[in-house]
Amino acid sequence: MSRRLGRETALQTLFQYDVGKIDSGFALRFTCEEFQVSQAAADFARELVEGTIARQAVIDATIRRLAVEWDLERMANVDRNLLRIAIYEMLFRPDIPENVSINEALELAKMYSGEAAVRFVNGILGQLAREQREVSSLADEDEGLEQAEWECRP
Repeated sequence: MSRRLGRETALQTLFQYDVGKIDSGFALRFTCEEFQVSQAAADFARELVEGTIARQAVIDATIRRLAVEWDLERMANVDRNLLRIAIYEMLFRPDIPENVSINEALELAKMYSGEAAVRFVNGILGQLAREQREVSSLADEDEGLEQAEWECRP
């Protein structure tokens, strides 16, 4: 449960950082104090916030590529930041299963946005998950070919 609370805290923090242009450290401290967030949840939220901000250019480029006909800046603020957190997890946190990142983002979308947002977020994250599976499959095939070539050499 602390990870879900950590994600929720990260979302609230990134929202303040993104929309209010508030320092992320201040926003995180304020949110943790305001909602009496446990230390474990706060630590996880900090990892998500810092990682997302550090890789925001790559994450935003991914959103722009996947969100066909949607301008990132005009996207709903909650949806944009939900996607940022989930994509950060999917691309840069191999310790978190992809389906967990997607499911948690959908739960937060239900809480903070609405059914249309759930479908939108699911569509974007589902496409990224399919792409990652294809890349992983191709890498596995390449590895198999390299091994077969090596075994055939005298």
